[in-house]
Amino acid sequence: MFDSQRAVFVLVALGGLVGGARLLVAQNVTLPEPPQVSEAFTLRAVTDSASGKSHFRYNDNDVPPTIRVRPGKDIRVEYVNDLSPVSKEKCVMMPCSNRSNLHFHGLHVSPERPQDDVLTMSAAPGETLRYTVSVPRNQPPGLYWYHTHPHMESYRQDLDGMSGAIVVEGIDRYVPELRHMEERIIVLRDAELDEPGTQRSALMRKVSLQEQGCGSSTEQPERVFTVNSVVRPEIEISPGEHQFWRIVNASPDLYADIEIDGGSFDVVALDGMPFAFHEPNIRSRRFSHVLLAPAGRMEAIVTGPLAGERATLHTRCFDTGSDGDPNGAMVLADLVTKRSLRASRTIVEDTGAPVYQPVPLAIQHSVEQSEPQFTAVFTEDKNGFYINGQKFTMDSPPMLTVQTGSYERWLITNQTNEVHPFHIHQVHFLVYASNGHRLQQEEWLDTVNVPPKGSVDIVMDFTDPIIRGTSLFHCHLLNHEDKGMMAKVVFR
Repeated sequence: MFDSQRAVFVLVALGGLVGGARLLVAQNVTLPEPPQVSEAFTLRAVTDSASGKSHFRYNDNDVPPTIRVRPGKDIRVEYVNDLSPVSKEKCVMMPCSNRSNLHFHGLHVSPERPQDDVLTMSAAPGETLRYTVSVPRNQPPGLYWYHTHPHMESYRQDLDGMSGAIVVEGIDRYVPELRHMEERIIVLRDAELDEPGTQRSALMRKVSLQEQGCGSSTEQPERVFTVNSVVRPEIEISPGEHQFWRIVNASPDLYADIEIDGGSFDVVALDGMPFAFHEPNIRSRRFSHVLLAPAGRMEAIVTGPLAGERATLHTRCFDTGSDGDPNGAMVLADLVTKRSLRASRTIVEDTGAPVYQPVPLAIQHSVEQSEPQFTAVFTEDKNGFYINGQKFTMDSPPMLTVQTGSYERWLITNQTNEVHPFHIHQVHFLVYASNGHRLQQEEWLDTVNVPPKGSVDIVMDFTDPIIRGTSLFHCHLLNHEDKGMMAKVVFR
């Protein structure tokens, strides 16, 4: 039998780092809230002197802030690279150079400097980048996120925890009842498991993660999820209480198939896109569980379990394919009855009129019935990862040019034996078919799983006139992106 009192001592003693932020693993830790920023601010990338890992620092706080912005306003960030000029870490089988930059994932903003430019904006240690990201007035209000995006170093920096949430205010225009609910920002990141030993065993017991393989993978687990940098915190929610949870999977390659014991999610948005934005008559959909790919987001109303019922927020086993990584089930957090009298935070109310942008059915059907304007083929071998047989480098020419103001049908094909999450910067797309079969429920996303030896059909929305310039699409398993599974696209 596992001694819970002894576990508190062992786990505190073995507390490690998620980046430079202290990893909290003691029992009965209430879910902490990240700091909030809404004006111009300075964000620093720094190196932990003991571990050599990189992390963000904001106002002497090692917890990355949540950026809150209203549609039509700017995000202004002074990003200071204070990382060590000599890294102890490895990036793509060689020492990291500690160059860094920022990507504002999912926002419909310009890919050119000083906005969401990850191609020409890059800072070496000692240098500073200044971003002014103009969020358009018609930006779908919801949950987005930011993370570093230096080619060949994205995986390592994201694994170290260099990421944070972005909230575009105004989702209550579509679901007014959210205004009186407690809001929770939940960021899933990774804590690395050491080689077999006390630390590994204690962390795996803490989250109830099994050693045996999950799905087709035969490998051993390498990491566990943290929730706002805490291993298995407690989330306070009273019986029958409705709370608004905004969850981002900020892992570089772990999938989170999220579930609550005996509960469900009344989801109002996926990947920052409210259902009502394109379908005004649909405000929410109920799901028993929701699969969040790396970079995926969910915003949902959660109802507290009945008094006396034990419930956890946990992930289910997800089969990534025979060549994929292990992705076992684990406990993320315990749901407990409220015991504190702290003031709860609700969303910033927005009394403006909702913006609706339904795609005319005639146009949607015409695009879906046309031949694909572009086909992306994912392949891999022992030397790297490829799109259409090409391995990305920073000086690669654009793979294609698209015309701004149009919708296009794209076919994303996976010729490998593992799942790849496809992501494109700047836009959302409508996923309407998988493996050639129409989905029962179409979804607007910015990241979609492409099944092994399979495909997805999507309608790309290139109608926003402000999105012009050179951007990227890639696999959001960041190790694959770093090893070449990425390509440039020109919006013209």
